[in-house]
Amino acid sequence: MRRSALILASCASVVLAGPLLADPVQPVFAPVEIANHVYDGGWEHFVGGGVAAFDCDGDARPELYAAGGANPATLFRNRSGEGVAFAADTPGALALTGVTGAYPLDIDGDGWQDLAILRVGSDLLLRGLPDCGFAPFEGLGFTSDDHWTTAFSATWEAGQSLPTLAFGTYVDRSDPDGPFEACDATLLYRPEGERYGPPERLEPGFCALSMLFSDWQRVGRADLRVSNDRHYYVRGGQEQLWRMDETPRLYSEAEGWLPYALWGMGIASRDVTGDGFSDVYLTSMGDQKFQVFDPAAGGPTWRDATYDRGTTAHRPHLGSDGRPSTGWHAAFGDVNNDGRDDIFVAKGNVEQMPVAAMEDPNSLLLQLVDGRFAESSGPAGVASVARSRGAALMDFDLDGRLDLAVVNRRAAMEVHENVTEGGHWLLVDVTQPAPNPDAVGAFIELEAGGAIQTREITVGGGHAGGQAGWQHFGLGAAEAGRLRVIWPDGTASDWRDVVADDRVVVTR
Repeated sequence: MRRSALILASCASVVLAGPLLADPVQPVFAPVEIANHVYDGGWEHFVGGGVAAFDCDGDARPELYAAGGANPATLFRNRSGEGVAFAADTPGALALTGVTGAYPLDIDGDGWQDLAILRVGSDLLLRGLPDCGFAPFEGLGFTSDDHWTTAFSATWEAGQSLPTLAFGTYVDRSDPDGPFEACDATLLYRPEGERYGPPERLEPGFCALSMLFSDWQRVGRADLRVSNDRHYYVRGGQEQLWRMDETPRLYSEAEGWLPYALWGMGIASRDVTGDGFSDVYLTSMGDQKFQVFDPAAGGPTWRDATYDRGTTAHRPHLGSDGRPSTGWHAAFGDVNNDGRDDIFVAKGNVEQMPVAAMEDPNSLLLQLVDGRFAESSGPAGVASVARSRGAALMDFDLDGRLDLAVVNRRAAMEVHENVTEGGHWLLVDVTQPAPNPDAVGAFIELEAGGAIQTREITVGGGHAGGQAGWQHFGLGAAEAGRLRVIWPDGTASDWRDVVADDRVVVTR
């Protein structure tokens, strides 16, 4: 099964101990040699290029499934031991062309991660089998037409035995008047009992490049946030938040939604401010936007962080190219285990756009003690100037440090092992009975070092790729803490004591 035998006993009567690390430790990554893999193709593969990170053989270590575009997608089996290692080993069912990205989720609740595969063509749902085998689902009823799919998210709505799926399509390639102002619709698949019927079209569509179901107000219902590419909707469009009523509808300004238009590429979500509500990071062509949730507004209101917060990453931080940056995948994660989330941003020119930087190094924004962020990817060793697209920031070898994989357009994929001598850490996995065994929609609360970190379990976001498995928490100098889970139905588990530098599975 996907769950390994790494269920470790918690330690009783532990007292919270130790503050966050006062001075950020400079993270350091070492390159990992892997088989050559390149995301390539024509204009329909200028975007996409995601990677899915998930365990498909039951050893608790995540594999990587990387989109190839015109090249076949590749599954990298995790062979980590004393260090991070991967071997290309792609079953025939996954050796597909036309793949723009993929997201793992356990659709049928059997304990094996399935895959939602995004394509230029027909999208696929593949059932996960033992030892990284995959096969088409039988009797699920899912069908897909020929689309240009570039975004995905999923959630479990109340009372359903199957997840609700959202596929974000980009430009309608069949529109003779396109590509500008030819954005396609978002396709929403809501289960009809044990099957899926035809998708509902959420319109208007504004060329989605990332989307995320999130319970932004923590009421037990996830709404769908969509980040859209202004390059093709040109005018009249904006970012979107769909309220998931029986008939989905867009939130209005009167409800607190602030209209916002950008060249949206990716979404990352995390409670950075410590108030229990998720903030967002939006990648774009020109600059990146960190938006802080405003709970006092009484609605879905996120406000731009000020420029001096250090999160815009708007121009190359190395080299002589001073043109604006183009951001793609974004991910929050504590790369030096100091108890503060940092931000990784994959960057790269769309192709040969002269208004944007051609040599555009990836960013690693290190969070400082005062909540500002500082660029550190150069000394960290992850400032690649390839045309980066999707990425995975995850602990590949289960040593408590977040490693990194980056898919590049027309350049080799990169993997980096985190070798930072930082603070303490905790890895947490959450499981409940089917349906929704991964507890998508749950919130993890970890109290350590005098602070509470809140983590929502979601499927979606990023740029064309997501991950499933261990949730990583940096603890700083704290040697112990306590943990609880708010399950998707709102029920809270008891607080349990945890010790630092451990792996813990919370089972409902």
